[in-house]
Amino acid sequence: MVYQPVRQPRIADVITERLETMILEGSLAPGQRLPPERELAERFGVSRPSLREAIQKLSARGLLISRQGGGTFISEELKSGYNDPLLEMLSRHQEFHLDLLEFRDALEGISAYYAALRATSADKASLVRRFEELEASYAEPTLQSDPHREAKADAAFHLAIAEAGHNILLLHTIRGIFHLLEKSIVSNLAHLFEKPGSREQLMRQHRALLDAILEGRAEAARALAHEHLVFVEKGLHEMERAETRTQRALRRARALPERSG
Repeated sequence: MVYQPVRQPRIADVITERLETMILEGSLAPGQRLPPERELAERFGVSRPSLREAIQKLSARGLLISRQGGGTFISEELKSGYNDPLLEMLSRHQEFHLDLLEFRDALEGISAYYAALRATSADKASLVRRFEELEASYAEPTLQSDPHREAKADAAFHLAIAEAGHNILLLHTIRGIFHLLEKSIVSNLAHLFEKPGSREQLMRQHRALLDAILEGRAEAARALAHEHLVFVEKGLHEMERAETRTQRALRRARALPERSG
């Protein structure tokens, strides 16, 4: 029997793989600057030439961008995600926001389930921090006048749940539609906040979802994520029906013949 010799992996390849893993899991985010070469080599416990070779490989793959005199950065292109023109077109048409809600229901339910099972102490701290930012955006009157800021805090909370789920494909799918998610939430909140008590109801739902994840109640977390999105969808349907009735009444009023004195 012939045995193939066992080859030791090259240090540069190990570093390349390690950095790719950090990018995939979100430890290194698009646009983030890498530490200086000397510091990064010390962190990995490798020589600077090996590190430099790994950076060159990742740069060739389009994952890193080196700027003359400015350092090395994770490529911004990685956060463009779903840049299909169709998705950009969908974001400009209100009638397709319900489709996005259904898509979110499928993704975020399972993300919440995995987050409850897998969240680390660091993930839980991040979730609590995102929830507190969301709570502040809903509670502060000065912030309530800025729906974009509210939507950003809302989307960041849901993204933190996906990060805590530790499923790379789910995370990057949700990250890929993040800009659509923010636009959708801006529109959704603008409609929902016209209904008295909706802010309080949304915060109760977010709090219940957070608690379920922190306490490791996976099935409850999935059910609560679904319940939250069903509430939003029902609210939008109600608003759409009210708008339809208003428009219908206006058309009828315009169509009535003027009465003679």
